[in-house]
Amino acid sequence: MDTPADSPTAIRANGRPFYLQLWFLVLAAMVAGIALGYFYPDIGARMEPLGSAFIKAIRVLIAPIIFCTVVHGISGMASMAKVGRVALKALIYFEVLTTIALVIGLVAVNLFQPGAGMHVDLSHVDTSVAASYLQPTQRQSATQFLLNIIPNTFIGAFSEGNVLQVLYVSVLCGFALSWMGEAGKQLNNLIETAAQMFFRIVAIVMWAAPIGAFGAIAFTVGKFGTGSLVSLGKLLISFYVTCLIFIFAVLWPISHWCGVSLFRFIRYIREELLIVIATTSSETVLPRMIAKLEDLGAEESVVGLVIPTGYSFNLDGTCLYLATAAVFLAQATDTPLGLGQQLGLLAVLLLASKGAAGVAGAAFVVLAATLATTAAIPVESVALILGIHRLMSQALTPTNLIGNGVATLVIAKWEGALDQGRLNRALQSGG
Repeated sequence: MDTPADSPTAIRANGRPFYLQLWFLVLAAMVAGIALGYFYPDIGARMEPLGSAFIKAIRVLIAPIIFCTVVHGISGMASMAKVGRVALKALIYFEVLTTIALVIGLVAVNLFQPGAGMHVDLSHVDTSVAASYLQPTQRQSATQFLLNIIPNTFIGAFSEGNVLQVLYVSVLCGFALSWMGEAGKQLNNLIETAAQMFFRIVAIVMWAAPIGAFGAIAFTVGKFGTGSLVSLGKLLISFYVTCLIFIFAVLWPISHWCGVSLFRFIRYIREELLIVIATTSSETVLPRMIAKLEDLGAEESVVGLVIPTGYSFNLDGTCLYLATAAVFLAQATDTPLGLGQQLGLLAVLLLASKGAAGVAGAAFVVLAATLATTAAIPVESVALILGIHRLMSQALTPTNLIGNGVATLVIAKWEGALDQGRLNRALQSGG
């Protein structure tokens, strides 16, 4: 499927001065939001609906875009064996990278020791503020997780917005359409036209991104800003450094092997990075990432399978957050946590992280569920980081985004489905 002229990636900086480009507008809106939240925190905290409205406006488009992209991509494949091969390669890659992320998170938090010396007595901490997060701590079993991939109804996959359920339905439809041969060609053309329509809707909605970014960042600074930043600054700094270590010590060599300049790739997706930093939700840019990765020369079928799956199985930043936050809470509450216990925690986090979607706040719920499951660290201690969770999310979400972008290019390269010349031209143009 060719990227339509009005797709998110087609509406670029060509012919526009920099101050009218989307990335600059989003950046300016973020600066304005920070200023409002800092000087007028009460007003800033009331700006949350602007960010929430933008996230909802994008989220409603995710399911149909995934469906159209995956169905059209699979139905156009010459070999159905390729679908299974791509999926298997993606899952292997995801497991390896998320395991590395967890290990780096554990090593870094043990080196930096951000919670050492805090000696927090939970009897003097108001844990009631975290009660709403502590209630849904029943961790899903592997069987339940797999069963939940199958929707109760065909339409239910779209109405509930579960990415894996939409992907499941899309793969089935793609297979069926490919087996119909010429009889399915007319429907396939209709799906391609529908995809172009949805991408044009995304292009329209994305121009509200500065408003959404302004509201989201003003709310974050106004409600959680300076006080939380000062009291838990060591944790924030160590976590941001850990994310940078992962990006440049792990993703950079992988990108280099793939023939991709990581710095140029980050520049290419700068608008998407600014948006996820402001909204702390990587879902807001999923449609744009699909289009941009296709523009980089990755085959539509590979992009359609890898990106949606990665949003549930390849959350590198979330893994770094879970490992860092869990051990930090043990350090802060003087809870003994030996090497064996930390390795056990790593195994639990490897499974628990698969249940975290790219939605703001999901990682915090998974953290609470993990602590409740292991019972090694007081689950009530999550109240300590509730105030800065959103600030930590502004590091984990862009890490997730970069990780999934690199993963898609790696799988495409591995599969021989990446146009290297097109990739180089697109990265050199700057996006």
